[in-house]
Amino acid sequence: MKKFFQEFKEFATRGNVVDLAVGVIIGAAFQKIVTSAVNDLVMPLIGLITGNSNFNDAFLILRLPEGVERSQVTSLATATELGVTTFNYGAFISAVIDFLIMAFVIFLMIKAINKASSLTHKKKEEAPAAPTTKVCPYCQSEIPIGATRCPHCTSELEKEPAAAK
Repeated sequence: MKKFFQEFKEFATRGNVVDLAVGVIIGAAFQKIVTSAVNDLVMPLIGLITGNSNFNDAFLILRLPEGVERSQVTSLATATELGVTTFNYGAFISAVIDFLIMAFVIFLMIKAINKASSLTHKKKEEAPAAPTTKVCPYCQSEIPIGATRCPHCTSELEKEPAAAK
């Protein structure tokens, strides 16, 4: 049992797990900000344009239960109380806008992180590979670097000094 708790402690204190936990907490807090921006700033403007006082509560009546008249259903809360089947398009549109804002912000964050990462981790240029061929001085054909006779013109080639290789 002691070994189990030791393994759990190692897992929980590993850098990636702590980073993930911090990211989740910050993401949840940021989600509250985005939801508030959508519900308190964007949706009232859409409601003003469409004529609804609260666009989040916009709905269509799909089915009325027996004994309930359409005139009794004045809000989504009333419809829910009366057992009316509704199509809540306002809440759905609000959730879609919420998602799009979150996706856009995450895109911008990833883009900034990638740019910062590329600035700090400049790729080292690879050294050019050692040549494997040379040119015959007589016929100008490309031949293997270690050749002592040209396979094209059969000229004998001078051996290059060891330092030149």
